[in-house]
Amino acid sequence: MSPHFHVPYLLPTALLAIALAFKTPTFLRAWRDPDVRATTLLLTWATAVLVVITPINIHRLNVLTGVPNIAAPWAYSFLTAFNATGLTMIIRWREAPSEGRRRRMIRIYWIYAAVGVGLWATFLLAHAPEPRVYDLDTYYACTPWMREHILLYVLAHMVSALVATYMLWRWLPEVTNRWLKTGVIFLQLGFASGLVFDVTKLIAVSARWFGTDLDLLSTKAAPPFALVEAMLVALGFIAPQTGPALQRWSRDQRDYWRLRSLWRVVRVVKTAAATARLGFWAPVDLRLVQRRQRIHDALRLLAPYLDQVLYRQAYEAAAAAHGADEAHGIAGAVAIQAATDAYRDQTPVVGRPQQAAPDIADHIDAVSRALSRPRLIGSIRRRVTSTESVTAHA
Repeated sequence: MSPHFHVPYLLPTALLAIALAFKTPTFLRAWRDPDVRATTLLLTWATAVLVVITPINIHRLNVLTGVPNIAAPWAYSFLTAFNATGLTMIIRWREAPSEGRRRRMIRIYWIYAAVGVGLWATFLLAHAPEPRVYDLDTYYACTPWMREHILLYVLAHMVSALVATYMLWRWLPEVTNRWLKTGVIFLQLGFASGLVFDVTKLIAVSARWFGTDLDLLSTKAAPPFALVEAMLVALGFIAPQTGPALQRWSRDQRDYWRLRSLWRVVRVVKTAAATARLGFWAPVDLRLVQRRQRIHDALRLLAPYLDQVLYRQAYEAAAAAHGADEAHGIAGAVAIQAATDAYRDQTPVVGRPQQAAPDIADHIDAVSRALSRPRLIGSIRRRVTSTESVTAHA
């Protein structure tokens, strides 16, 4: 069977590569943070494993080096590094910094470093001249030293998955943070998928020892579980760190666009200081701060043109059919529309208490929402201005 690129490898590899690309700027800014370094390394190892185990890349590496099956220890070394980093990440999350925690993490790194050395040693001692892209584990299951090579990586991976699953199972009831709990659940599912991968591989390899051919378990059934494990474990470690940031970003994005209607109305007001232009790629939290500041500056300058009586009448008219917050928003929208008209004509309100500006400033979100409903605002404004006109002539 000629090696070719399998579509199932594309999605998890692309997702991990994208996650690593998004994490890289954080790593460059905060590389001294142990958690940031560990997460970046974890994504690097997971991405490397999926890149190397893709059939076409296994074939290319074998051809490029001229060493048959060199891709095996190469991929398994990345997998071993992934196992060690995953276990130490869980320990970082579960336990507060201490000398005992540091010693345990160092012990894990040394153990898996020894596993990595063992992988290369057994491979170099083995005689595996026939390149095998898909079925190396079962094809060489009975070959001296390759047998040990295969067992070493499978058992090392199985131990890490069992230990991680146990630690996570014990820890889950104590987790209260929503994003951290989501990450722990992803991790449990991921390591459980890894256990299924290991058991399936061991059954197929053991069958070869007893003269039975169950190679399909190794070549067809096991690989999807490895892919699922890589994705879920990576998501598990990413979610608690990126989840809150994405939540803040989405909230800021929502608030930024929610204020758009009010911002467009008050743009007619010329502030004393020129507003710095922020491009579309500027951080949304910075653009939101600028938009809020621009609105508050405009309201301050519109204060002499805001009619408190009009605001109060609009509020009373809106309160009959809407809640208090929505009524404040509608009243503010009516008052601001009238104020911007007066601002253009340079006709400030005279002889009336100017209390509308603080009320509007306290409800700018509601005001902006109301301004996105021009028919309602127009109806309320016509009603209260006609009532005011009749009262004035009476």
